[in-house]
Amino acid sequence: MDEKKRFSEAHFEPNLLKQRGLSHKMLNKKKLNFERNMNKKSLLVLGVACMLLSSCVVSKKKFEIAEAGRLAALYSRDSLADLLGISRNDCALFSERLNALEADTTLLKNSIRNYQQLLASGQNENQKLNANLAQKISELQDREKTIAELQKMIDQQKKKVKDLLNSVKDALLGFSSDELTVREEDGKVYVAMSDKLLFESGKAVVNQQGREALGKLAQVLNKQTDIDVYIEGHTDNVPIKTAVFQDNWDLSVIRATSVVRILTETYGVNPLQILPCGRGEFKPVDVNTTVEGKARNRRTEIIMAPRLDKLFKMLEESGQ
Repeated sequence: MDEKKRFSEAHFEPNLLKQRGLSHKMLNKKKLNFERNMNKKSLLVLGVACMLLSSCVVSKKKFEIAEAGRLAALYSRDSLADLLGISRNDCALFSERLNALEADTTLLKNSIRNYQQLLASGQNENQKLNANLAQKISELQDREKTIAELQKMIDQQKKKVKDLLNSVKDALLGFSSDELTVREEDGKVYVAMSDKLLFESGKAVVNQQGREALGKLAQVLNKQTDIDVYIEGHTDNVPIKTAVFQDNWDLSVIRATSVVRILTETYGVNPLQILPCGRGEFKPVDVNTTVEGKARNRRTEIIMAPRLDKLFKMLEESGQ
């Protein structure tokens, strides 16, 4: 404003105008140009000011937007950082669980392998057991077959003994119980002949009645080729000592051999079937304190036993 005033004062003072030789018309023209220039400058300043003002408004808005973006970015960064931390924790937990699962999987695989091995071993063992079972079943069937055959043979032996017993009883039917007895015991037939039926007291020579009894018995024995016959002599406990007999042993043995000679030499019984022996006084069937008891103990027993060779052979074979 000072410059404008100076310009106005300098240019419009009359004296100055005159001194400088300027006309009024020229002065107005310069004045007009000056005002135009001033207006242009004012407009320019006003435009610049507007532009500055507008720039300030735009810059503030951009600043607010940028600040909001910055704050949002910070928030997003913090959120992402928290999420990253959580994710890392979850990842660590998942890693631990994965390691645990891998360890469990390894154990499970080992267990499966063990079970597979056990299963294979069990299958092999099962096959062995089945093979053993089949073998045992076969052996059992063979054993049952053998048992059936043995039972059949035993039944046959029992029938044979029963038939033999009946045959002996029928053959000796005419003799009293005081003279002889017939019984079956342990699968054998026993004929006990008293000494008064066969011998005179203190002698070993078979009398006539005894020969008759032995002859009837021989008829049965000659039909039984598959039996063994044992002739046993027995005495009471009364001691004896003569020129012929040293003691009751001698008497029992010699009486047994006398019976064997009658059966084999007189009646033709196979000598291979007969075996004589003497028992003396040592296998009594009654007491030796009474007359009756002593009489029962003085006897000769003819024992007929069916041969069990086949049965024993089968038992041995089945036991192997």
